[in-house]
Amino acid sequence: MSTVPMTAAPMPPHLWLLPLAIAVLPFVATHAALLLSIDAGHVPACVPYLTGCTSISRAARHGVANDLFQVVMLPVALLHVANWFAARRWFAAVHPARGAASSLLPLGLVAGLALAVYAYALGTEGDLYRWMRRFGITFYFACSYLAQLVFVHRLGQIERPAGIEQRAMLGIGLVLLAMGIGSVAASASIRDEDLKDAVENVLEWNLALLMTFWLLLQARLWRRLAGA
Repeated sequence: MSTVPMTAAPMPPHLWLLPLAIAVLPFVATHAALLLSIDAGHVPACVPYLTGCTSISRAARHGVANDLFQVVMLPVALLHVANWFAARRWFAAVHPARGAASSLLPLGLVAGLALAVYAYALGTEGDLYRWMRRFGITFYFACSYLAQLVFVHRLGQIERPAGIEQRAMLGIGLVLLAMGIGSVAASASIRDEDLKDAVENVLEWNLALLMTFWLLLQARLWRRLAGA
């Protein structure tokens, strides 16, 4: 891949904490909500990454688990917007191409809005809830994934070696694409509704986990470039 020279722009020393927070806070909130829901009897005791016994939505939908999930995820939605805005500004500073990674801001805005809609809708009932849940899940994952692709693409164009982080980010992106295709295939081909739900739940949990790893790699990259 051909590269362009990176301009001499300093990396803010603590910027890496932003993607770190977006990775850690939802991970902790989701698994805490799962444990609370198991304890309250709302979901079965299991490992959803392997069995698909429950969705993230169901694990965070009831009682204290829902309160915790919303308290954490609504601010995290704003952090998502801030992260992609910061990434856009960073590429504008280090990439000489005019408007490099300018799509990160609208993608981040939609992803943040979708996550906020999803978190707000949990705990409600009816057709509006189901629509808000579908909107939130679909647009959050889609726009976050596209933003990650833009980030990796532009990262590969700058002259300074991005290191192992870039290769790992690209690898995660390919796995996420395969999982997305697998989810569509499962929805179209599996007739047994219980099995279909289980497969989709497994894919959902692992997709969210991989996106968490991707954000940790972004944090590691920015921390390394900042010399922190």
